[in-house]
Amino acid sequence: MTAALEVEGLRIAFGDRIVVDGVSFTVRPGECVAVVGESGAGKSLTVRAALGLTPAEATVDSSRLMVTGVDASGLSERGWRALRGARIALVSQDALISLDPLQRVATEVAEPLRLHGLSAGIDRVHELLRRVWMPEPQRRARQYPHELSGGLRQRALIASAIAAGPSVLVADEPTTALDATVQARILDLLREIADAGTAVVFVSHDVAAVRRLADRVLVMKDGRVVESGRVADVLADPQHPYTRQLIAATVHEPRASAPVSTEVVLEADGVGRSFGATAAVRDAHFTVHAGRTLGVVGESGSGKTTLARMIVGVERPDTGELRWSREHRVQLVHQNPLGAFDPRWTVGRSLREALAAGGVPRAERAARVARLLGEVDLDPSLATRRPAALSGGQRQRAAIARALAAEPEVLVLDEPVSALDPSVRERVLSLLLRLQRDRALTMVFVSHDLDVVGAVADEVLVMQDGGVVEQGAVRDVFAAPQHPFTRELLAASGGPRS
Repeated sequence: MTAALEVEGLRIAFGDRIVVDGVSFTVRPGECVAVVGESGAGKSLTVRAALGLTPAEATVDSSRLMVTGVDASGLSERGWRALRGARIALVSQDALISLDPLQRVATEVAEPLRLHGLSAGIDRVHELLRRVWMPEPQRRARQYPHELSGGLRQRALIASAIAAGPSVLVADEPTTALDATVQARILDLLREIADAGTAVVFVSHDVAAVRRLADRVLVMKDGRVVESGRVADVLADPQHPYTRQLIAATVHEPRASAPVSTEVVLEADGVGRSFGATAAVRDAHFTVHAGRTLGVVGESGSGKTTLARMIVGVERPDTGELRWSREHRVQLVHQNPLGAFDPRWTVGRSLREALAAGGVPRAERAARVARLLGEVDLDPSLATRRPAALSGGQRQRAAIARALAAEPEVLVLDEPVSALDPSVRERVLSLLLRLQRDRALTMVFVSHDLDVVGAVADEVLVMQDGGVVEQGAVRDVFAAPQHPFTRELLAASGGPRS
């Protein structure tokens, strides 16, 4: 069978720095090939080269680059535009950045259809949105990206990517922002797309997702493929030490709970927030204790992010009250790190600004920037780069560093490790737990990943459709869930935890 995508000897460099070195792979129609590895391993650059989307300053060479039989190695931008959407399409990691903030969802989804001369009626748009399990597709089609949760934006992006029926679908961390139940549906959708004959390239740091979806896997480290083969073979009997490290890092042990604190930092009494006729959060009651972590879980659109934004004061409750025991320094780590940074500033300048706001003298800021980057496992030399020049995982760690610059007492984290590969995620989670212990830090941790919540949180709130349907100690809720939705979430992510 002729390959839908062929890449041989791919090499990508920025000046003298080689970031992808001799990568080769093929993807046949009806096959899903996964690319895994740490942030900065070259995964996204490799697959973006297959779409002609590498940065302008990059030098790209390959001995062969064929897209559905078309030699793409020397294509002009005009030639690439003819291929993208119709023959090969991308679902990127940063849905908010990828969607046009000035266009409604319906316009965004229909655009590939119009560009390639296909029927772009509203019924077709609604059909595509239903295919990616978008709730209330008629209403969502009329909305703008900023009105959707992170998971809903990602589903809109997937609908747009598959609209023109491309022969090759490149999915770069497509389930990063999705909760366990929706993630399972999207993985099933991608498998369905592959089974219907589309060649799928799946970039992910989630070994469990790769196991569920892919036929073959490439493991990348430092720009090279260190292991490849059938998923079942590689994951069952990894040959390379780095592959074994990645697989081991996917297993989380439930945390030992922090000492019970009687000091109440924050109390929510019937808190609610609506946007128009939509209630994003309804009648929420909970308490946050000093030095402990409250996990917040639920499906995309359940109100998790709105609740986090109310805690940090970005949104104000329409009903109820948030009562702080005293004035606290509170910082938010956003779900979308690229959108949270000024794209014109270097990472170092953004961190220096945060340090200045916290009263750090100018003479001390350079050293503090280097120390902050080191704490989140980033090379201090990255301070000279702009956010767009970092990988998704590097940006996420830089965002955590910036939040820590002000030395907060309360840290609210909205999907802070969703973009990180397993080994880096482990280091960041360990960092957060150490910071909590050393600084008596209080955290509110929003995540769709129940394993991560189980590893860091003491108590958990389970949210559905804006309401809190279950809450309690993590070990109790995860071991013996009382609400049907909690049981559904746990089942989708692998079952109850003890």
